[in-house]
Amino acid sequence: MPQKKTVVIGLLGIQKDAGKGAVRWEKWRPTIALCSHEDLLVHRFELLIQPSHRELAKQIIADIKDVSPETEVRPHSVQFEDAWDFVEVYGQLHDFARGYPFKPDSEEYLIHLSTGTHTVQICLFLLTESRHLPARLIQTSPPKYRKNRLSDPGTYNVIDLDLSKYDFLAARFQQEQKEATSFLKSGIPTRNKEFNRLIARIEQVAIASRDPLLLMGPTGAGKSRLAKRIYELKRARHQMSGAFVEVNCATIRGDSAMSALFGHIKGAFTGAINARDGHLRGANNGVLFLDEIGELGLDEQAMLLRALEDKVFLPLGSDKEVKSEFQLIAGTNRDLAERVREGRFREDLLARINLWTFCLPGLRERKEDIEPNLQFELDQFADRNGRRVTFTREALTRFLKFATSNEASWNGNFRDLNGAIIRMATLAEGGRISVEVVEEEVARLQSAWQQPGTTAQFSCLENHLSPEDLESLDLFDRMQLESVINVCQSSRSLSEAGRKLFHSSRNRKQTTNDADRLRKYLLRFGLDWSRVRD
Repeated sequence: MPQKKTVVIGLLGIQKDAGKGAVRWEKWRPTIALCSHEDLLVHRFELLIQPSHRELAKQIIADIKDVSPETEVRPHSVQFEDAWDFVEVYGQLHDFARGYPFKPDSEEYLIHLSTGTHTVQICLFLLTESRHLPARLIQTSPPKYRKNRLSDPGTYNVIDLDLSKYDFLAARFQQEQKEATSFLKSGIPTRNKEFNRLIARIEQVAIASRDPLLLMGPTGAGKSRLAKRIYELKRARHQMSGAFVEVNCATIRGDSAMSALFGHIKGAFTGAINARDGHLRGANNGVLFLDEIGELGLDEQAMLLRALEDKVFLPLGSDKEVKSEFQLIAGTNRDLAERVREGRFREDLLARINLWTFCLPGLRERKEDIEPNLQFELDQFADRNGRRVTFTREALTRFLKFATSNEASWNGNFRDLNGAIIRMATLAEGGRISVEVVEEEVARLQSAWQQPGTTAQFSCLENHLSPEDLESLDLFDRMQLESVINVCQSSRSLSEAGRKLFHSSRNRKQTTNDADRLRKYLLRFGLDWSRVRD
């Protein structure tokens, strides 16, 4: 097979290629230098010339003949009114590329990037990357020492935009992908192949897109944690500068939902003493994570849809629009299509947020990932409590045997696992979880799972506190607050709940204002009676 001919396409350099008289040979001129390399035979040079520089072009063509008689030079006219105007330059070069009779079977093409304005160089790069110009790029550089310019054409470097041919770059890219997926998994070396593929795809989409993401899956599958990691990954890549704002839609209702999401102006409703920005404005240039989005009211859904499409919304009571550039990540354990059929979710909103949907599997579907998650949960416990806890070998074997068996239903998924580790680590004497502690926990989990509609961890707290607030509570406070909220929800009034909770101690007090005691207790956790009752 005959060797392919080398064809260079380049723009005449108005400044760099210019020169008059014999002294022009003392100057390094990139177009002339490219044709002077002994190890690079240019069979044809397609020289792009602006009509106003025809005289310079004649001189350059003659000089190319002097240094490389074998090189055929073909001039092509390109008209730039403004060589720095991107639209004009790209259009002219695109027209040239579309009209040029490329013959890749018999010719190899090089695009010379060392002449022309930066705008020209960028446009040539983009046209080569998109394969409008089926070529590689070539850069030329002058010799290091000025005195050698008469005899030394300098150096050149050929760049192939097919990065798969560069082992180092490909390996580096793959390593970055592995690091990103590991980051999304909180560094946990998960073993479930389907889950690992899912996370890899989420990483790919998260980096490339600012469109809404919908994370589906059962309660406790890790939607909230994953959303936060997606945000942190994008922020580390300098893709956003704003905050991560998390809202549990199950905990906001009515006017409070409108105010919480979209804000309000002073005097918008009774009690609106001060203006409020709202979560959408707080997430400007960041991520808004709406957990349990299926619980959002229809009015809030309509306003959210407009905010997604137009990036503007009206705070409650205001006639002035507010702008917010946020990326939405929505989480749900509901069948949103079913809620659309029930008239409880807007079909147009579902269509808008359903572009990228990822279904996170429950723990029962990922039992091989329980063991690597154990160490992660123990590390989290150590960070919170300043105390390192480990399993004895026998205890670890016993727990894993139960956790991966059909006996373990994991109704609350990773929340159940998190609760189990917290309890066992708390009870571990000398920092070692024994078989006895494991047996006690196994019995507790089995008992909890046998009660219909319950999970092993603090289900009602999840509806009232954010994951960050839950993380900051000790196990004792969690269990106590869970019991208090259960009593409140079964009582008709704040006073009735107070009487139930303080029945034994109220007779020993001078004042018997149980409602006030309960109100102050709830306030410690940022709660009030109406919120708990909802």
